[in-house]
Amino acid sequence: MERRTIGAAALDVGAVGLGCMPMNWAYSASQQRGDRSLRTVHAALDAGVTLLDTADMYGPFTNELLVGRALKERRADAFVSTKCGLLVGDQHVVANGRPGYVRRACDASLRRLQTDVIDLYQLHRADPEVPVEETWGAMAELVSAGKVRALGLCAVGARAARRGGASDVHEGTIRQLERIQQVFPVSAVEAELSVWSPEALERLLPWCEARGVGFLAAMPLGNGFLTGTLTPGGGFEPDDPRARHPRFTAEMMAANQPLVAGLRRVAARHGEDVTPAQVALAWALAQGPHVVPIPGAKRERWAVENARAAELVLTAADLAEIAGLPAPRGSWD
Repeated sequence: MERRTIGAAALDVGAVGLGCMPMNWAYSASQQRGDRSLRTVHAALDAGVTLLDTADMYGPFTNELLVGRALKERRADAFVSTKCGLLVGDQHVVANGRPGYVRRACDASLRRLQTDVIDLYQLHRADPEVPVEETWGAMAELVSAGKVRALGLCAVGARAARRGGASDVHEGTIRQLERIQQVFPVSAVEAELSVWSPEALERLLPWCEARGVGFLAAMPLGNGFLTGTLTPGGGFEPDDPRARHPRFTAEMMAANQPLVAGLRRVAARHGEDVTPAQVALAWALAQGPHVVPIPGAKRERWAVENARAAELVLTAADLAEIAGLPAPRGSWD
């Protein structure tokens, strides 16, 4: 698989990563099985994927434990990214950026991941009650202590940005980045980027490119919509967040089918085995050499299919056709 370099720390990773969150958190509990998830991680590593993306809040904690089971056998094959800064309550999530908590959270993640160093430690969300510089300073101390190799920041969600009245959904993230960059180098930014959520192309991706900061493209398959495997009106399990998501109503899914149809047309030109999902991932890869998409996968075949997207090179005509597809309908809010 093609290799890519992330950030000032020159972190070497495969071109496509693996988002581990769906394996045992947030999506369809009936589909979450530990042994199958572990096989999926191994299949991804076998296919050349190295970046495994998780967080302490996923589960909470169970996702790191799952990744740790794989790392126990194959630490040398993996690049580990995890996150701190969010605590999951009974029906709520709160930020905690206090330095003492950050240090404790890192030690706990190291134990669950069964490793002595985290390759990329990301701040999931800034704590509004703690200056972000203080949180970032504590994370920088973890680098000095040899517990972490590099630091990253997750972008503020578009929903929160719009609620705050921002004209640019990434305005708040860029402000945070410019503040923490004065404390310790940012190696990577994780933010949503896909054919139907391309907002990061406007300012955030150029900001990263200009500064040599890696970009981890979260949800590059549009929470599964861009795979072409979801049927409008097909419904979701009650515990699946897409069941309550405005872009996954039957009406909006039907309205956005031209996006999937466009990806299918491009895929067909590259061979009968090429899928819309692979085209969507290849599109993300084409946005720059510093971009690494991190699609989620619960099954081995999807992890392998996603990894093979790194072999797909879209032509200028392909990219032009995708750029000319109808703008996505609906709102993430």
